[in-house]
Amino acid sequence: MEHKEFSVYLSGVGGQGLVLLSNVIGSACAAAGIRALTGEQHGLSQRSGSINVHMRIGEEIRSPLIPIGGADALLALDSLEALRCVEYLRPGGVVLMNSRVQHPIIETEAHMKDKVAKYMSAEDVRSRLAQVTDKIAVLDALGIAKKAGNPLTENMVMLGAMSALEAFPVPIDALKQSIAENVPKKAVDVNLKAFDLGKQAAFEFLCNIVKCRE
Repeated sequence: MEHKEFSVYLSGVGGQGLVLLSNVIGSACAAAGIRALTGEQHGLSQRSGSINVHMRIGEEIRSPLIPIGGADALLALDSLEALRCVEYLRPGGVVLMNSRVQHPIIETEAHMKDKVAKYMSAEDVRSRLAQVTDKIAVLDALGIAKKAGNPLTENMVMLGAMSALEAFPVPIDALKQSIAENVPKKAVDVNLKAFDLGKQAAFEFLCNIVKCRE
């Protein structure tokens, strides 16, 4: 079976379920007979440090690492991580960004020295990303995850949104089956609901800027 190449750079911080997210996508690819390679980069993940995953999908892929400027999409579970990793996005690539911002200690330190300094907001991040691409979708993944029934399902909300992309070559049925197999049994229903709500949200925030599946 032939599939088009698709590279997505996943970014977030420790505790957001980024590794689980990559496992779900990888398992779905395996079940669907789609070649996929991944490479993980961990920082101080137990202290809210950065975690990044290169994921490349396609029959001709030989390396798991996405070159600078080579990602078709950047999926960020944290706004600041989207900005940190934007160099991997190809010109005109798609940014799927959670509106939540987890400010690093270094930013808080600046406030201790300058009381009028402002924290960077998701809108500030979006403004800077707009210098690279005009295809930016910002989702309130935490709010949607709470509607699903568990705030810890932000990762599945973002996956659901990405599944709406026509260019994302992984079947939705395979993704849902993979979710059911990779999360604890007691959390399957809420994770699948988060996925569906994220997919629905994509039609409001994403599908007006890029082509989505029918």
